Amino acid sequence: MPYFKYKNKSCYYEAYGNGEPVVFLHGNTASSKMFSSLVELFSQKFEVILMDFLGHGKSDRVESFATDLWYDEALQVIAFIEQAGYKKVNVIGSSGGALVAINVALERPDLVNKVIADSFEGEQPFPAFIENVVTDREASKQDENAKAFYYMMHGEDWEGVVDNDTKALYEHAKTIGKFFHKDLSELASPILLTGSKEDEFVKLINPNFYNTLFSNMIGKIGHGQMRIFETGGHPALMSNPEQFSNFAIEFIETVL
Repeated sequence: MPYFKYKNKSCYYEAYGNGEPVVFLHGNTASSKMFSSLVELFSQKFEVILMDFLGHGKSDRVESFATDLWYDEALQVIAFIEQAGYKKVNVIGSSGGALVAINVALERPDLVNKVIADSFEGEQPFPAFIENVVTDREASKQDENAKAFYYMMHGEDWEGVVDNDTKALYEHAKTIGKFFHKDLSELASPILLTGSKEDEFVKLINPNFYNTLFSNMIGKIGHGQMRIFETGGHPALMSNPEQFSNFAIEFIETVL
């Protein structure tokens, strides 16, 4: 199995198809397996690269996750791109992976062609989510559907992965509180923001949450596009795979 190195640990990745490279970045408590249904849709046109962040999926386990989790995972992506020898890649991140994708583009614009960021919170965590994250995660560990998802993503030791993620989320909100080290105005790569009006994490807050959030972010960045799906849960790219792939492929292939 192919691996790359990050801080003397082995991180798993796999590649499908040929063409311009597209790296998919998974969200919190997930792994690259979440993208299995999208591989065929994208690999007909691109080289699709799936990777597991350190401590997830088939990558080496760690005692704890970095508190600055999404920045540390961005450094993992940068290490992969450099070790694999790619000149520039397109990056698609979903949920927590969207935060990673934006961090990669902010930190190393020389390595990134275009960015697609799907179904994420914005520039900082939701206070209500953080207040309840420990209780909610403990409840999820008793829920049969959630347990099945965690097991599918990580295997027998899924509970340790979930606990590490919960701790990192809570500590990040209490000690750091911002997802990005650089201002959004420094983001040079073309970016597409996607989400669903029926996303269960935001619809109770405001059904127009993503429209407002993405409009504000595009204003700060100074450029960008957005696509909001009328239906579908979290994340949008999984609940609207064909629509998402059509938008994403068109965005990547369009010469700007």
